[in-house]
This record gives sequence, C-alpha cells and structure tokens, in this order.
Amino acid sequence: MHIPTPLRPLLRPFENAGRAVAFHATGILVQIGALLVLALPWLPGGPTRVLSVLLAVFLPLAALVAAAPLLTAAQRARFRARLGVEIPRLSRTPGASRRERAANWLRGEAVWRQVAYHLVAGPLCALAAVGVLLLWAASLWATTIYVWMWAVPVEERLKFARYAVQAGYVTALGVCGLYLAAWLSTALARLDTRAAAGRLGPSRAEQLTRRVAEVTESRAAVVDAADAERRRIERDLHDGAQQRLVSMAVNLGLAKATLTDLPPDARKVIDEAHREAKEAIEELSNLVRGLHPAVLEDRGLDAALSGLAERAPLPVRVRVDMASRPAPAVEAVAYFVVSEALANVVKHAQASRAEVTVERFGGILLVVVSDDGVGGADPSGGTGLAGLTKRVASVDGTFSISSPVGGPTVVTVELPCAP
Repeated sequence: MHIPTPLRPLLRPFENAGRAVAFHATGILVQIGALLVLALPWLPGGPTRVLSVLLAVFLPLAALVAAAPLLTAAQRARFRARLGVEIPRLSRTPGASRRERAANWLRGEAVWRQVAYHLVAGPLCALAAVGVLLLWAASLWATTIYVWMWAVPVEERLKFARYAVQAGYVTALGVCGLYLAAWLSTALARLDTRAAAGRLGPSRAEQLTRRVAEVTESRAAVVDAADAERRRIERDLHDGAQQRLVSMAVNLGLAKATLTDLPPDARKVIDEAHREAKEAIEELSNLVRGLHPAVLEDRGLDAALSGLAERAPLPVRVRVDMASRPAPAVEAVAYFVVSEALANVVKHAQASRAEVTVERFGGILLVVVSDDGVGGADPSGGTGLAGLTKRVASVDGTFSISSPVGGPTVVTVELPCAP
C-alpha cells in the first residue's frame, strides 16, 4: 500500500510493531507451557507435607531441565521466524555418542543458562509482553471510541453525545498509547533478544573459542593454498621456461661447435649468448629452489636439507630424525627456515662450520641451526630473521635465536604437526 510522504514520519514507529507483537504473542504461548509444568503440582489439592512439597519443587524443575532443549528449539524458531534473528546453536563434541553428549550437556553450564532463561528471563519477558498487549488493546479501544459511540443504538448514542469532548481526550490518549505500545514492543523485543542470545546460545568464551578455531582453520587453508600455488609455479617454471632455456643453450652450444667458418664477430655473439643462457638457467634454478624445491616434495625433508648442505660453501652437518613426514606446509616452512638460516651464516657469521638438526617429538617438529661464527645476530636489525619469524608464525610455530657476541649462534624453531 502506498503511503503519502508527509505521513511516513508519523507511521515510522509502527513499521516493525506488527512483527514485534506477533513475536511477543508467540513467546507468551511458549512460556505458558513451561509455567504450567512448574505450576501443575500446586493446583488446588496440591502437596501439603514436606516430602510432597520437595517433590513438587524438584520434579517440575527436573522436567524443565529435560525439556530445555525442546523449549530452546522453540525459542530459536520464534526468534528466527518473527524477528529474523538467528541464535547460534551450541557446538557438539565430535564423535561422541548420544549418552556422552547428554552427560556433557548436563555437566556443562549451557543447560543452566537455558534453564535460567526459561525459568526467569522468559517468564518475565512474557509477563511484560502481556502488559504491552493489554496496552495495545486499551489504546486501540480508546482511539476508536467514536466508532464505538456510533455503533450503539440511537437512544444510547444521544446519551454519549454529552461526553463528546471527553471522548476527544480519550482518543488523543489512545493515540499516545499506540505510540507508546509500539515503542515498548520493539524495546521489549530487543531486550528479549539480548537475554536469549546470552543464555540460549553459546557464551562469550565459547564464541571466542569457536572464532579462534575458525580463524586458525581458515589461516591453515590459506597457508596450504599458498604452498600449493608455489609448487604449481615451481612446476611451471621447471617444465616450461627452464626447459626452453636449456634447449636454447644446447642449440647455441651446437652452433658454436659446428659453425666453425663464421666470422669472429658472429662467433663472439654466439659465445656470449651461450654464456648468458647458462647463467639464466642457473638463476632460474635458484629461483625454482627458492619457491619450492622438487626434491622436497619427491623425497622429503632429509634429502632437501642434504642438498642445501652440499651447495653451502662451508661444511654443514645435517641430522634428521623423523618417524613420518609432517604436513607439506610445515615441511616447507622447516626447509625455508634452514635455507635462510644457512644463507645468513654464509653472509654474516664468518663461521667455519654449521650444524642442522631436525627432530620430531610427538606433535612438535624441532629445527635447530647452529654455527661457530662471530655471533651478534639481531632479529630487529634486518628483514631476514623477521621474515623467518613471520613464516614460522604462519603455522603457529615459535622462533627463537641465541647469538651472543663472539658466538655461537643457535636458531631454534618449533613447528606444530599432527602426531
């Protein structure tokens, strides 16, 4: 229905009043069931002795505790259908049987939060809703008092004519009551929503725990996706650009060996092109190894670290003790930690030897890189060690370094992995 623009500000308080009234009416019906269970033993002819009084108190309370999941489901459906508010469900223990879930539920605080709502907050909100609905009814009657006056027989209508001025005051009071009822309906709905969210849904601590778990899972997915993308780029470079460069270098080598009658200038150009092609192949190989070495995926961490040690310009002792391979993302982090640490040893440590130890203790992969250099490494002095810290933190690992002046320097990394 089209509402004229000048009337819209006047009718704005009533926009959501209909949904709120239906919400409160449904809540009264739901709460009546819970209150009847508690009031049933106290109807006329109820308990008179001490034992029967205790039973009349505790048995309905036990019934309310048992019926709490059904009442909570009804309340969730009411909030969802009438207000469009979704109250989160409580998380269940995965893999637990129905009996175990029931025992955990009874031992937890969630059941008592729900009972507190159904026993205290819900009835109070329902009682307030009864008052609001009565205010609606009284305000509607007062607003339409002239209609009621004209609905009575003519002889009675003449008697009401002398009260026309008073009826105008009643009508104005009824209009004010309608606005007050609309405001109270929406305010009570917000109050009931806040009470239900804190007692029928997960607590603040449970929400934070669930959120942390979701963030941790999403971050792990991002790390896995980034690692998979690095492996894809490595394969594309290795199977595509690198092979083309190798083919070009071979052709230039054949041209240099077979075309012996070329002028010296042409042979010089071929020699230079051959040399640059081999240098490009070497740089591309280093880039591919920096992205994700193929030996790490094919043969594991032991072989990949052995390759790093062989390419290092100083003696590096490698010891790897793992009963099983960790996750690919953790394995890649361990490899790059060792690679960056050895690069720092070569550039800055002035060391004569280095040692790499990788051990797995249950759910922890321990990586230790040490050298006999001059020490004095400062994690805040450059981007290398800071980058290692961030890379280790991406899988919830811990990074520490001990590097006193004069040495030795020991880098220790602990990476979590499934046992």
